[in-house]
Amino acid sequence: MRTRDLSYWLFLAPVLLALGLVVVVPMVLGLFYSFTAWNGIQTGEFVGFQNYINLFTDERFLDSLWFTTKFSVVSVILINFIGLSLALIVTSKIKTSSLLRTTFFMPNLIGGLILGFIWQFIFLKVFASVGEAVGMESLQAWLSTTETGFWGLVILMSWQMAGYIMVIYIAYLEGLPNELIEAAEIDGASTIQRFRYIIFPLVAPAFTVSMFLTLSNTFKLYDQNLSLTAGGPYNSTEMVAMEIFKTAFVQNAFAYAQAKAIIFFLIVAIIALVQVYINKRREVEM
Repeated sequence: MRTRDLSYWLFLAPVLLALGLVVVVPMVLGLFYSFTAWNGIQTGEFVGFQNYINLFTDERFLDSLWFTTKFSVVSVILINFIGLSLALIVTSKIKTSSLLRTTFFMPNLIGGLILGFIWQFIFLKVFASVGEAVGMESLQAWLSTTETGFWGLVILMSWQMAGYIMVIYIAYLEGLPNELIEAAEIDGASTIQRFRYIIFPLVAPAFTVSMFLTLSNTFKLYDQNLSLTAGGPYNSTEMVAMEIFKTAFVQNAFAYAQAKAIIFFLIVAIIALVQVYINKRREVEM
């Protein structure tokens, strides 16, 4: 179908209209408001780059950005490692493959808020009971420190997203040509050698997709952060999305929060695009 046909644009119009109203228009308005003293009701005076200058000296915002970065790096590695491991397990010749696929994917179907409260109960009640039973104080009072709160968020996110990422790896693993693997087996290649020199290079495109999804989801995390730790103790586990939300709706600094959101969007976009570019080049080299 030629792009100049009227029917083409008629079918495309609802999508373009929705995209414009939901994404483009709010983004343009938000960019404009970030240069003003907008309080959520009135635009206020034009302040130029003052909001952007202020956020680079805002320790709370910078601390939340650093915490989010550490969380994202650790979570991306764990989620992809666990997801690929699960995919290798369920694509092997085992009888319970279908059941395992469903079981591993199920956590992704549960809402983030509910998951946060579930894991909060596990960390605070179950861990404490186990710690008392075996005499391990380290298992008690979880989520009460920055370190345990950090690993609690990592565990929650990895448990939720690993099954979703597993599905992506399964799609690529099941598309591998069996002839190559069988030829490697005949030549005496070990399991590790087959994975390193055949399977891994052929599923490289899956890493590009999976890393993009995990990076964007971990950086933008909010609901799990809210229900699990609520940013505590003393805002030490507060991620950027929550910090921006509190700036807008607790401090009523809507223009300042919008400036933070713009900077956060640019950071996430740059990191995501750079990793896609690097992984695409590695795919060619492999």
